Amino acid sequence: MKIRVNGEEREVEAQANVAGLVADLDFRPEQVAVELNRMLVPRAKRDVTPLNEGDEIELVTLVGGG
Repeated sequence: MKIRVNGEEREVEAQANVAGLVADLDFRPEQVAVELNRMLVPRAKRDVTPLNEGDEIELVTLVGGG
């Protein structure tokens, strides 16, 4: 099925969930915020939050520097 991740279309498995997407994209779960269709997905619920055709996901990480 097709979803949008940070504005780019992406194909994922029909049974995909938020936790799996985060892992597939090589993000560290504790260092990324996930917004699904403009709603924040708490870390504790990512593995039980399914993805559906047409979903829009924004993944945001903190970048430090100085």
